[in-house]
Amino acid sequence: MFDADWPHRLHSAEQVRALDAQIIAAGTPGFELMQRAAAACWRSLRKQFGEVGALTVLAGSGNNAGDGYLIAQLAQHAGWQVQLYWLSEPASLRGDAQLAVQAAQAAGVVMQAFDLQAEANGVLVDALLGTGLSGEVRAPYRAAIDWLNQQANPCLAVDIPSGLCADRGAVLGSAVQADLTVTFIGLKLGLFTGAGPEYVGTLVFADLHAGEAAQTAPSVAQVLTSDTVPRLPPRSANCHKGQLGHVLIVGGDLGMGGAVLLAAEAALRLGAGMVSVATRAEHVAPLLARLPEVMVKAMRSAADLQPLLARASVVVLGPGLGQSAWGISLASAVAASDVAQVWDADALNLLAAGTLRAPQAPWLITPHPGEAARLLQISSAEVQVDRPQALARLCERYPATVLLKGVGSLLAKQGSAVSCCVHGHPAMAGPGLGDVLSGAVAALWAQDLSALEALQLAVWLHARAGEQLGVQGRGLAASDLIAVMRRLLEEHAPCRT
Repeated sequence: MFDADWPHRLHSAEQVRALDAQIIAAGTPGFELMQRAAAACWRSLRKQFGEVGALTVLAGSGNNAGDGYLIAQLAQHAGWQVQLYWLSEPASLRGDAQLAVQAAQAAGVVMQAFDLQAEANGVLVDALLGTGLSGEVRAPYRAAIDWLNQQANPCLAVDIPSGLCADRGAVLGSAVQADLTVTFIGLKLGLFTGAGPEYVGTLVFADLHAGEAAQTAPSVAQVLTSDTVPRLPPRSANCHKGQLGHVLIVGGDLGMGGAVLLAAEAALRLGAGMVSVATRAEHVAPLLARLPEVMVKAMRSAADLQPLLARASVVVLGPGLGQSAWGISLASAVAASDVAQVWDADALNLLAAGTLRAPQAPWLITPHPGEAARLLQISSAEVQVDRPQALARLCERYPATVLLKGVGSLLAKQGSAVSCCVHGHPAMAGPGLGDVLSGAVAALWAQDLSALEALQLAVWLHARAGEQLGVQGRGLAASDLIAVMRRLLEEHAPCRT
């Protein structure tokens, strides 16, 4: 979905509007920008759908509608059968949008008011609402969006699917399910997080020759790419395991030994110098049989954990931890220590319930939307409807480096810029992938990256691995990711130069 040549920064709708105004103030007429946008849509439409020969445009008001009128004009000039349905009287449009109306009229485009008996011919063009929408979609636009979604015809969305929030990726009551979206000037965060990727279809970016202005404009997030994620430095010829950190995995209550195994294997394969596991006695033999390189210690009580904590560089708390007295006692000992910590799974649930207190040591949390909801005492739906705000609230409430998982994972710490992961695959919806990620984060943190740097790199490796493996379809196992993450890390930051 994300092209390597695209800008690495994501913007709010207001930031893109300001950038648009800046370009116009610098000497590019607004109508010329509108013509460039329409031309970009027309090119992409023909490339994606071929010479269909017919076009149906739904136009609202404002500049998004203006783009639609100009697309209709281009199709008319190309000899296509064109019909345009308007929801706002063409004569009521102002400025550049009115110029677009006049251009379409001069080309002979047939225009009529939209109703539910409208005919859907050829490619449908959504030029209804654009990025200015903030509240719920209201009549008559709701009916027009529903009508579009009921058609079998392919659909192009101009700039953003109508009804999708450009800032949050939330559906504002109803949104167009596009097959192709052509977005302009700056990439909007809402296209990449929350519901956004489900609605945009194939995404095309046209900068409309914004030039240097776009490179220096304010943004709300940075995309994780091979150019923006940190790199581990190469190892010296005489380095040894003691210089590469000691990761301790704490968890694996009865019946959940696989979680600590996955985290331990990920930490090992991502380069930690030493890896230890503190778990139930029943899991010691299976873990050693699978990973003889890992040190495994049976935990009867929190007292057994103290010697391991004294030697650890980073602790992973949560995989398979459970919420029994055994898990709570181990978690309390970790939270009271001064060792850097990665909290996931039941560690987060215990924190949300008030059973655990936040540690004083540096720490990192990796909630999925359900865990984030419990931490913030809201519903998961509320988290998903405004993921950037949920991330900000987590960073404010918990003095940690935070990853909010999900489509378009967001990560930050208080005072830092937000990063967004635009990679991944639906095949990654399965058990154990979070355990792999937590082990990978710990390994990279133990090798002298900062918590935020380790999180950025691990999330990117994890998502890219899932993306590559996901093309094979369903049945992706969490353990499948580990070898691919190791290879990707070596390609990104070679162990030896």
